[in-house]
Amino acid sequence: MDLRIPEELVTMQEMARDFVKKEVLPRVNEDEKNHHFPRETVRKMGELGFFGCPIPEEYGGSNTGYLAHTLLCEEISRVSGALRAGFNMQTMGTSLEILTFGNEEQKKKYIPKLVSAEWLGCIGITEPDAGSDVAAMKATAVRKGDEYILNGSKTWITFAQVADVGIIYAYTDKSLKHRGISAFIVDMHTPGITTVPIEEKMGWYSCPTGEIIFQDVKVPAKNLMGEEGKGFIYVMKGLTNTRLTAAAGAVGGAQGLLDEAVKYAKERVQFGQPIGQFQMVQEMIARMVVEIEAARLLTYKVAVLKDQNVTCNLEISIAKYFSCDVGSRVADLALQILGAYGYSREYPVERYLRDVKLYQILEGSANIHKMIIANDALDFKKANR
Repeated sequence: MDLRIPEELVTMQEMARDFVKKEVLPRVNEDEKNHHFPRETVRKMGELGFFGCPIPEEYGGSNTGYLAHTLLCEEISRVSGALRAGFNMQTMGTSLEILTFGNEEQKKKYIPKLVSAEWLGCIGITEPDAGSDVAAMKATAVRKGDEYILNGSKTWITFAQVADVGIIYAYTDKSLKHRGISAFIVDMHTPGITTVPIEEKMGWYSCPTGEIIFQDVKVPAKNLMGEEGKGFIYVMKGLTNTRLTAAAGAVGGAQGLLDEAVKYAKERVQFGQPIGQFQMVQEMIARMVVEIEAARLLTYKVAVLKDQNVTCNLEISIAKYFSCDVGSRVADLALQILGAYGYSREYPVERYLRDVKLYQILEGSANIHKMIIANDALDFKKANR
């Protein structure tokens, strides 16, 4: 089995690493401190093609695939968890869903502007009482002539207050339960849409997050994405893409923590020698290295399978669950290595720790993925059927 990354993808990865060094690293701490969304940085990422890897060239993408997407995502999150969100909002959750389920008119209108980051996108699934239980959503879209009237609210929506276009899920027929959910491409500047920022959160301060409220919002019928009643299927299929991005983000965040821990262990002197010379510190660093590498390989495996068009729902749950747990464990170890300095904002470890915790929650909680994995192992419900 050839585990080498193709040379052209290595070149893309090195480009992303150089971009991070020049454009992200010098300002990430200030952006987080000031809760500043670096819109111009996201636009530059779009211009460089970061958001177009799995998108065909005819719609503005590079068609370099899921592994390329994973490598770029990992490099960005190695320094900024908040900027990783763009890979979901611009690529996996909007462009790719429109590419997969939308019609030709929708593809041509929306995808190029999302891939280039001229427009920002968001996904509206989660509600106050509908998280893991997608079918519990209460938002409705009622057909009236050539329009749907959209009412309801969504919460914990990334890019809520800055998005130009959103893929919003709502019931078109509640009597059908989850088979009555539909998807709509919504102009987020339409009258009747208001947003409320969620600012009191643990991390990702420079990533806008908020609640979206829809009050009698008129959505053209032509903006229905795919077919009525197929929204639940679209959500589930879309999650196999967004979960890959989450796994890659967790790997990148964990690698960033390892970078900081190694640097500190070589510089910090106690009892006349660098603390990296102490076996207990070496044990923690060795554990970090091994777990990150395992998480990385699981994540790359999913990306390669997706590039080969192989169904891999089980594999993505394994990668997402393991990688996101690794991120949290590595953060704990890095904090121990840095001691009090790791608890201080003088060093970035405390920010990384806050950032990586979110990966255990988004795109399906750890327990959801453990259920998927266990049900497959027990033959109760095969994930890849």
